Amino acid sequence: MPKLSVIIPCYFNESNIPVTVPGLIANEANFPTGLEFEYVFVDDGSGDGTVAALRRAQAYYPDRIKVVELVANVGSYNAIVAGMAYATGDCLAIITADMQDPPELMVQMYDYWCKGFKLVIGNRQDREETGLGQVFAKTFHWLMKHLALKNIPDGGFDFVFFDRQVCDDVVRMQERNSNLFYLMVWLGYDYVNIPYVRRKREIGKSRWTLQKKIKLLIDSLLSFSFFPIRAISVLGLGLGVVALLYGLYIIGLKFFGGDEPEGWTTLMVVVLFVAAFQMIALGVIGEYVWRGLDAARKRPMYVVKQVNEPTHTLTR
Repeated sequence: MPKLSVIIPCYFNESNIPVTVPGLIANEANFPTGLEFEYVFVDDGSGDGTVAALRRAQAYYPDRIKVVELVANVGSYNAIVAGMAYATGDCLAIITADMQDPPELMVQMYDYWCKGFKLVIGNRQDREETGLGQVFAKTFHWLMKHLALKNIPDGGFDFVFFDRQVCDDVVRMQERNSNLFYLMVWLGYDYVNIPYVRRKREIGKSRWTLQKKIKLLIDSLLSFSFFPIRAISVLGLGLGVVALLYGLYIIGLKFFGGDEPEGWTTLMVVVLFVAAFQMIALGVIGEYVWRGLDAARKRPMYVVKQVNEPTHTLTR
């Protein structure tokens, strides 16, 4: 029978661990007998008692929990890549530590994997959360679907089940400042998506701040779309045409004796508008240049402080 590795990134999840671990263990009963389980918890430089909670959970379930401690906070996606690098399963799943994604859905995902699908996506058909978070999520995924990757499912996703081959491909790429889940789709493997309703967070407080959401949006667009650069080119061309027409208009007034427009107001509007466009264009180009520099330096995506291996592997 194959081995399933479940990767769980953790960041300030001290209060979640005592609930998450038993929930994942209880879900094992829904899988076929003989399947091996491995839970790879990656602490992303938490500043609370997350590591201590993970060590207590590992002491209680020493046969199936692996704890990867990172030296510092490197972001959820880099932490997941670290977990993928240390996972040993034939198939793998990624799930959040706050249990907003239903672990029982992994059983259906596993069935699709057994049928030959190398990537199974749990896409959020809806979510119990309300407010600006929901609006941002819907806007984010609409932009990605229409401007970057047209073959991604509606509703967004960060709950996936995938084959060892997909895992090896992603770990080998070591792509920085990107979107890990969209990268899996970009690889081109056939996938199946399972819609579900994302639960409301019951324990703890989300550390997914607006600043991080905006960075993810920028990273995702620049990683999978040339739209920002193309938009600059189109706008620049449009401004050039407008400038040419306006210049011809001014020259025509000069030669045909018309009243020339007032200079100061017109000049300042044009200068400020063009200057603003230039600054935006330089900012977008700078984002691309920075990502190229970051990749060229080849600094590690994460630094591992310690890995606590399970004592032995459990077969259900």
